[in-house]
Amino acid sequence: MKFTKEELYAKLSEVPIMPLFNHSDLALSKAVVKACYDGGIKVFEYTNRGEGAALIFAELVKYIRQELPDMAIGIGTVFNAEEAEYFVSLDTDFIVQPILNPAVGAVCNKHKIAWMPGVMTISEIYNAQQAGADIIKIFPANVLGTAFIKSLKAPMPHAKVMVTGGVEPNEENLKGWFSAGVTAVGMGSQLFPKDVLASGNYQQIEEVVKKCVAMVKGF
Repeated sequence: MKFTKEELYAKLSEVPIMPLFNHSDLALSKAVVKACYDGGIKVFEYTNRGEGAALIFAELVKYIRQELPDMAIGIGTVFNAEEAEYFVSLDTDFIVQPILNPAVGAVCNKHKIAWMPGVMTISEIYNAQQAGADIIKIFPANVLGTAFIKSLKAPMPHAKVMVTGGVEPNEENLKGWFSAGVTAVGMGSQLFPKDVLASGNYQQIEEVVKKCVAMVKGF
């Protein structure tokens, strides 16, 4: 682990956009991470999906530590404590879940790293907070919508949430989420269209990231 929880949260506060990415090609993955970094991103999530994802992640950690020193990298799609311990051993800065498993939170708390579990209800948000989550992932965000964020802020005004799932890299969508009260947004396929990856047009990814970073800083 290179960054403490506090440093991680500070980075996400400065640039409240977290790219979510997975690919089996290491060179392509490095190029995508570099494009995001050059576009102004401070926090990057590689998702643990597919055979060999852990190996790609381990290499990305080494690459980022050496070449992109101001970026924090974490692992997503972690389900249990055993997986969490393994990725801690690979030097992850944080762990993101699509579900709420307090056993994963216990691992993160033990190692003093940020933990962002995925939830859909206000009860789950409360339970996540009780288990030690400072920022909670609302997933799938596009199913719940901005109205849900506004509603949960009534009984839980201090809840810090990051929405993922269907977040789009345009002003109308991003402004809607931040106006509703989110702390950060996670974006995956919308930032990395298949045709752009296939053509190797990483400059386009960098430009889209730059526009999004500028937009959210203006809200």
